Amino acid sequence: MDSVTVSGRRCSTNSASDPAAARLRDDFASVSQRGRLFVLSGPSGVGKSTVLAAVRPALPGVWYSVSATTRRPRPGERDGVNYHFVDRPTFDEWVDADLMLEWAEFAGHRYGTPRAAVEERLAAGVDVLLEIEVQGARQVRTAMGEDAVLIFLAPPSYEELARRLVGRGTEDEPTRLARLRAARSELAAEPEFDHTVVNTSVEDAVAALVDLMADPRSA
Repeated sequence: MDSVTVSGRRCSTNSASDPAAARLRDDFASVSQRGRLFVLSGPSGVGKSTVLAAVRPALPGVWYSVSATTRRPRPGERDGVNYHFVDRPTFDEWVDADLMLEWAEFAGHRYGTPRAAVEERLAAGVDVLLEIEVQGARQVRTAMGEDAVLIFLAPPSYEELARRLVGRGTEDEPTRLARLRAARSELAAEPEFDHTVVNTSVEDAVAALVDLMADPRSA
């Protein structure tokens, strides 16, 4: 004899003789076992990749999505680890076929999250973390609704963010200037997110993010 709670009432059912009750039980189990989708976003230069790298050992059960991009690999980057590096025609084919959960273009290059791998992990009950730009986070909210938990990684101040963008030295001057212009509008998007973590230090940001993702109420 099984028991199922429906609208606050607990009912006893015999799933062997009641197919409808068995389906209800299976459906409930399927929903309860679905993984949670976390989206880490924030302005360029805030330290998303650094924080993500430090979070991985603390949350080994989480699957970390690898984005696709049309830009060329930087020194030390590996295909399938840092990004899936693809050419523009391939990326456009994926977009046209609705194979991207989200995508955006910046400084002449496209970035996006392949949809199938994310949905497969969630259906298998695995929590998923995406590290994407603000524009992409908005697309995920539109596609997934409240099933996505949006986390905004914020700098202590705009001045500190500008210092980090200029100081990291991984991009040419036009790209840095474009990122500085975009940073102000990206900072204004913070109220659209479910949670904010301020990156005063990597250690503090990682601790806050781990606490948030480990809390079952974040579902």
